[in-house]
Amino acid sequence: MFSEKVGIGLPIWLPKGVILKNKLISFLNQKQIELGYKNVITPHIGRKELYVTSGHYDKYKKDSFEPINTKSEQFLIKPMNCPHHCEIYKNKIRSYKDLPIRLAEFGNVYRYEKHGELHGLIRTRGFTQDDAHIFCRPDQVKDEIKSVINLVLYIFKKFKFKKYKIQISLRDKKNKNYIGEEDEWAKSEEIIKEIAKEEKLKTSIKEGESAFYGPKIDFMVKDSLGREWQLGTIQLDYQMPERFKLNYIDLNNKKKKPIIIHRAPFGSLERFIGILIEHTEGKFPLWISPEQVNIIPISEKYHEYSKEIYKILRSENIECNINNKNEKIGKKIRNSEMQKIPYMIIVGKDEHEKKNISVRKQGKKETKKMKINKFIEIIKKEIKI
Repeated sequence: MFSEKVGIGLPIWLPKGVILKNKLISFLNQKQIELGYKNVITPHIGRKELYVTSGHYDKYKKDSFEPINTKSEQFLIKPMNCPHHCEIYKNKIRSYKDLPIRLAEFGNVYRYEKHGELHGLIRTRGFTQDDAHIFCRPDQVKDEIKSVINLVLYIFKKFKFKKYKIQISLRDKKNKNYIGEEDEWAKSEEIIKEIAKEEKLKTSIKEGESAFYGPKIDFMVKDSLGREWQLGTIQLDYQMPERFKLNYIDLNNKKKKPIIIHRAPFGSLERFIGILIEHTEGKFPLWISPEQVNIIPISEKYHEYSKEIYKILRSENIECNINNKNEKIGKKIRNSEMQKIPYMIIVGKDEHEKKNISVRKQGKKETKKMKINKFIEIIKKEIKI
């Protein structure tokens, strides 16, 4: 939901939305752990000086909320996570043997988008980035970017996003609104193009769409109105390590500058969920459905048995709810169908007496009687697919 009193463009997550969002976070987090990422958490605010150093304040001042003034300092509500992660990297001496270092955070960030540009969950003023920053040596850059490309494509396949475009976003050479030296820009843009070619990606080139610190690979998906939105993004950055004076000790005991790969496979959890709702028309895959089973007692006499079923399912981490409203069974079934809840369990006299359940799958008319343990076995197997 949104509330004008809370602030336009600031999503408020209700219980089912929280379940969906947390399932997506858990899914990606597990994959990231397998790939060697380490989770960090950074504050929702940072000193203005932090963003001046990174260059974000100069380039995106108009897109950030006004500074918070204290007696001696100014703070910004966090518009991005990368400056914080640079400070984490800088926290101790790094060896070439330590790299790559992959720092991940599902970080809440805030940007002052114009009123007319806000669009539901797809464009908001507050959102959660599935952010990570890979600090690596020059010889590791290509393999790390290729690994991230595979992660983004894995996510798209998992959620059956078949229609998407891959865009190589470069700087506009006529525009001076970038930081860094010409040779580093040329090098980073060439690396991005080479990787796309080596990975046999079908890409388009878009000049003027790069980050102010480096080129990127963007994964574009259309919404229900045919508008293109960037979901996944991978950005190659030679500039921020210089601005934060980051280094590592190489094989010859000399200080060398690492390279940063910024990446967000979902892009923004809010935008991804908005697009996912449209893509699935609300019929989520069972494993991320915020309500997997709707328990429907035929009458009040079967509320207690329904509670027993609920407790058993919840003990198996199956998302469920009991519809104990004083409504006819037909209306309860229709409501469950309209909400696109994957399974219904109908509870009546026969089920109560025989201690079994009647299961009806969303979109189907027939019901199947079975023991609850059998149903748990079926649904868990389907969740794992």
